[in-house]
This record gives sequence, C-alpha cells and structure tokens, in this order.
Amino acid sequence: MSTISEYKTDATFSHVSVANDEIDLRELFSVIWQGKWLIIAMTVVFAIGAVIFAIKQPNIYKSEALLAPTSEEQGGGLSGLASQFGGLASLAGVNLGAKGGTDKTELAIQVLKSRQFTSDFIQRHNILADLMAAKKWDRDADKLIYDPELYNEQTSTWVREVKAPFKPEPSMQEAFKYFSKLISVVSAKDTGMVTISIEHISPNVAKQWVTWLIEDINKVMKKRDVAEANRSSEFLNKQIALTNVADIKTVLYQLIEEQAKTIMFAEVRDEYVFKTIDPALVPEEKAKPKRALICVLGTLLGGMLGVMFVLVRYFMRKEA
Repeated sequence: MSTISEYKTDATFSHVSVANDEIDLRELFSVIWQGKWLIIAMTVVFAIGAVIFAIKQPNIYKSEALLAPTSEEQGGGLSGLASQFGGLASLAGVNLGAKGGTDKTELAIQVLKSRQFTSDFIQRHNILADLMAAKKWDRDADKLIYDPELYNEQTSTWVREVKAPFKPEPSMQEAFKYFSKLISVVSAKDTGMVTISIEHISPNVAKQWVTWLIEDINKVMKKRDVAEANRSSEFLNKQIALTNVADIKTVLYQLIEEQAKTIMFAEVRDEYVFKTIDPALVPEEKAKPKRALICVLGTLLGGMLGVMFVLVRYFMRKEA
C-alpha cells in the first residue's frame, strides 16, 4: 500500500511540475507578446543600421595567382652527391640535403611573409599611399581616391594626426601589419601548389601587386642563392689550392661544378622559385563585403537583443 501511495504522490508532483512548466512557457510567450512592439522597434533599428553600414563599406576585390615550385628541378645533382660528400660540403656552407627543393620553397614562402621583404616591396614600388591612405576607387577614371585626413595627394605628403611614437608618415612596421591583412599565401599540402592573393579596393592594384610579388620573390631568392653559390665556390677554390690529395681535389671540383650549375640555373630563368601556372587577373566581381549577409545578421541581432531586453526587464520588475 505504501508503494502505491508513494507512486501516486510522485505522479501528482510530476503532474504539478508539468503544469508549472506549461504555465512558465505561457507566461514567457505572454511577456514576449506584450513587448512585441519594442522587439519590432529594436529589430527595425538594427536592420536599418546594418543596411547603412553595409552600403558604406567599400567593395574589396581579390586577385590571386597559382604557382608551382620550381626549386626541386635544380636539386638532382646536389642530391646525388649528398650521401658521399655531405660532410665535406657542409664545411663550405653548401646544402646537399635530399629535401633541398622542398625546403627552398618553404623558405621562399617565409621570406615572402617577412617584415624585411614586405618593407622592401613597399618602398621599391612606392605603394605606401595606396596601401594606407586609399579610401575608395573611381571605376570610371580607374583611379584611387585618398583620404584627405591622412594623405595630401597634391603635395604627396602625409597629414594624419597621430600620437608619439607614431609619425604622420606610417612606419614600415605599421605598413607591414596592414599589408599582412591584405596578403594571403597558401601552400597545398597534397599538390605543393602555392596560391598568392591580394585584397584591395582597386581590382587593378590587387592584380598588379600579385604580379610584383611573384617577380620580386623570384629575384630575391635568385640573388640569395647566387650569392651563396659564389661564396661556396670561392671557399672551394681556396681548398683546392691548399690540398695535394687527388681524391679530395676531385670531390672539390665536383662541388664547384654543382655551384656553377646553381648559378647557371639562376641566370637563365626568371621564374626561379615559383613558376606561374595561372597568372593574376583583374577581378570583375567584388570578394566582399557580403552586404546581404550583413543585413540579415544585423536584423537577427536586433531581434534577439529585443527579446532579451523584454524578458530581462519583466523578470527584474517581477523580483522587485
């Protein structure tokens, strides 16, 4: 009997609990319904704000190029000597590693992302104003319009107001941070292909910068390898003059030959590290902003905040 009584008691409490839940849900929907005009008003305000914000955002165009690493093509001879003469070659600062090509490609990507390369790139092509002061793009005139509060185009001077230690003309550290947000370098693990892309308010500028980046990284890597090969050759020639052992001289001559091949390869090819598979084009369609998405998210945010405000206000009054 006691078991049956306890069962009836539990069932009764469960029924009351369900009833209370139903009452709470009804109360919740009732509160939302009573505050519907406030919710609608907040939703409309946020929707209008999102539309205005989306309209004011300038179009951003993205240009990209697909590249294939070419450094592995010059690794065959050196790789063949690696197992036999790696220790001796290391004395001359010559890298005969079997994975030299892959390492060189990764090195080129890291150089491309480096502060030094970016600073040299900005100064070499004189693009600081296009990078930091461009406000919008005139499609008809194909011309960038600069922010007058930052840059005076007539006198080619910076007029922005900043606090120390910053100066009116942006430093290369500032430029690097800004440029890093516009550039993307992605290496596909499965194919080894590298994609370089630039985002800018001008499609022509985006395309031009990608082209310049490819040309410059090839020149920089070529210059580095040629300089290293010349230094190694000088060292090896000195070692030949100091030794009388025929076998060692033979090895040294083979190493010099490989350095000569490196120099020759660099001189005859402009696309030294990266070969362009799909060159950069002037994009016809914008990459962002997604104005429709901004409007939808702004409207949803307004509706959710409106509901939360109505509920919080109701329960605060209820507790008071």
